[in-house]
Amino acid sequence: MDDEQVEELKRQLEKQKLVNSELHRQNRHLEERLQEKEKLLQELHAQYQHLEFPPPSGAEIQPEFRKSRAAVIAPEPIPETLHIRKSRVKKTDSETDVIVKAIQKNDFLSRLDDEQIAMMVDLLETSSVAGGAEVIKEGTEGDSMYIVAAGELQVSQAGRDLRTLSSGDVFGELAILYNCKRTATVKAKTEVRLWCMERQTYRTIITNKSKKKREQLMGFLKTSRTLKDLNDAQLSKIIDSMEEVKYQNKDVIVREGAEGNTFYIILKGEVLVTKNVNGLQKQIRRMGKGEHFGEQALIREVLRTATCTADGPVTCFSIDKEVFEETIPVEHLELFDDSKMLQEARTPEKSSLNSTLRFKDLVPVLYQEGRYQGDPVTLGVGGFGRVELMSASTLGKYYAVKRVGKKHIVAKRQEEHMLFEKKILKAIQSDFIVRLHGAFKDTRYIYMVMEFCGGGEIWTKLKEVGRFDEQTCVFCTSCVVEAYAYLHKKSIMYRDLKPENLMLDARGYVKLVDFGFARELARGEKTYSFVGTPEYMAPEIIKNQGHDFAVDFWSLGILIYELLVGSPPFSSSEPQKIYAKILDGVLTFPPYLSEAAKSIISKLCRPRPGQRLGNTKNGIKDVRHHRWFSNMNWHKLRVAQLDAPTVRLIRKGPCYINFDRFPQDQTKAEEEFSGWDRDF
Repeated sequence: MDDEQVEELKRQLEKQKLVNSELHRQNRHLEERLQEKEKLLQELHAQYQHLEFPPPSGAEIQPEFRKSRAAVIAPEPIPETLHIRKSRVKKTDSETDVIVKAIQKNDFLSRLDDEQIAMMVDLLETSSVAGGAEVIKEGTEGDSMYIVAAGELQVSQAGRDLRTLSSGDVFGELAILYNCKRTATVKAKTEVRLWCMERQTYRTIITNKSKKKREQLMGFLKTSRTLKDLNDAQLSKIIDSMEEVKYQNKDVIVREGAEGNTFYIILKGEVLVTKNVNGLQKQIRRMGKGEHFGEQALIREVLRTATCTADGPVTCFSIDKEVFEETIPVEHLELFDDSKMLQEARTPEKSSLNSTLRFKDLVPVLYQEGRYQGDPVTLGVGGFGRVELMSASTLGKYYAVKRVGKKHIVAKRQEEHMLFEKKILKAIQSDFIVRLHGAFKDTRYIYMVMEFCGGGEIWTKLKEVGRFDEQTCVFCTSCVVEAYAYLHKKSIMYRDLKPENLMLDARGYVKLVDFGFARELARGEKTYSFVGTPEYMAPEIIKNQGHDFAVDFWSLGILIYELLVGSPPFSSSEPQKIYAKILDGVLTFPPYLSEAAKSIISKLCRPRPGQRLGNTKNGIKDVRHHRWFSNMNWHKLRVAQLDAPTVRLIRKGPCYINFDRFPQDQTKAEEEFSGWDRDF
């Protein structure tokens, strides 16, 4: 190679170096710009995250505090038999399609199962409305829901137009759950055709369907050789723990030779049972609705002796060994005698009523200062009357007197509940439940003279401090667990747990008040009323599946969450959104909650009632033994030897200092003479 070529190569190398360094510079510039964009994206993402989702772990979540007292929903009686008055309307395929799509896009209705949706489609009736006519009026009570079949309607609130409804839109759906006031007016803009359904129709059909399904499952379980000796209460527990599972055609449900740990009942469809004979699958039998397989897997370690395959779509009800063992102790697979337990629950207790207390001896306590000075002290106001502070002039003792208008009780069909509340409180003697000292009536009101808890409501204290520290929360919850243990032993469900129904006595111990929704229930029985406070309602109440004591454990989980966080886990200003969230069952925890707190809340709020902590084979003992309560001395709590951490929340001053203030009620209830309160 001559000198000239060497020089040429050198020049090209120099040139290439320049190009390389230019490319390198451009690369660095691009990288810097990419990093800037990445940073910007992260900032935007963080802002977006903050809007849509809780901030990432480590940051404080600012919960949306529940600002107002929870609304309550009183149970409505369900007729045992309901005659669907109007004839069922046959729907065309396209009409069915419109109705199903409308249900599927609705927040609450979309959570119904396929059978419930099919029943709704079947039972919807049709009605026509002339243009300009009002379908529902704001402020009135509603008992029907509607789906628009054709035409347009205008939704307005307080005279302001909100939106237009057209074919496939749903409105008024909360009315099929309970008697609620309409929050808006809906008026036909054009001539309109609607599909509609009344609450009594929906609830009776769903309830009867749930009852029939339980009876059917009970019958299926009784044909099992392993379970045939269990009593109805135990079989009912098993049903509560079972899950519905669906299989497609040719899906293998269990495989021969595999380890078995699940028992199945066929609800729908057919299952082929085959065995391996010389390398070929030989069909042994075909099973259908009501038949079951895998029962041996519940009580011993077994390998599957055959393969079970879905022949077409199949729906099964299943329970696995672990859940089954939590539900029914294996050693009790022969009948266990619960007659002693029932006798114990019926042992009459001496009444806690004070026979010497006379109503005429009670005088109202008056506010000593402030804007209501000289007015009688009102401790609380609810949907069912007022609670006023009174003192017995002779004894110098304070009482909280609950006063309810008799006409209001009759209008809301709550006579049974009032009589039952008095009956329960009269028999109760627990330090964790407020005492009833006397019950009186006149022509307008009934009066219940209760123990006065001077520390005020937990609700008020929670609003003052935002959220409780763990020690305070453990103490409050432990008091509730003791109240539950007492009530459940007496076969009483409480059904209305929330901070508004927990009072502090002068020493800071917590007591349960307000037994308007309590109900006596034999073990193994279910009740079907829609009752409680939306944020605290268990999924089985919303689904009308029948409920029992398990709902009290669900609400205990919600209470722990609200006390620790400041607001309940499932909340919204719109009840149907609350119900939708409860049915989804997704719990999100702020980062400051301890692992033990998250664990107990998750176990209490399991969607299947039979799997909930407190409702498995060891009962309430499992709640007491959870590690979240590891520092609680239950015996000392029961004998009131613990210093209550709640004491620091109690203010010093006049006896009513720990209560919100309410203006005096100037109105007078109408007289009522139907005589329902003869025994009050």
